[in-house]
Amino acid sequence: MKKKNKKIIVIVIGIVFVIAGLLLWQSTNTNTSGEFDSFAECIDNSGATFYGAFWCPHCKDQKQLFGDSERLLPYVECSAPDRKSQLQICRDAGIEGYPTWIFADKTRKTGVLSLQKLSEITGCSIDSFSESAQ
Repeated sequence: MKKKNKKIIVIVIGIVFVIAGLLLWQSTNTNTSGEFDSFAECIDNSGATFYGAFWCPHCKDQKQLFGDSERLLPYVECSAPDRKSQLQICRDAGIEGYPTWIFADKTRKTGVLSLQKLSEITGCSIDSFSESAQ
């Protein structure tokens, strides 16, 4: 009887892990397309990089301009989890404020940039540009 109970417990644990794995996979692999997907992909392909910090309200504002397309931005997180130090990749890039954009030609802009400004700098077309995104 003990062997049978052990098998049942192992099977139940296995099923729990499979279900948990499927839920995790589903939550991280959503195929939600955003209004500015093509634009964000073009910015990424242009060689631009967006440096920010998870706690930075201006970085949050910058990301919100892209809505669901935010996930496609060439974003680099600069803050250590403790919020007190900057990650080496950002120190190496000379990042002193957030958000900072560095473009392919090595120019940099600090602060929230409008979608129109990002379009002008990168040469990327804004497919679905709305006045509220400016």
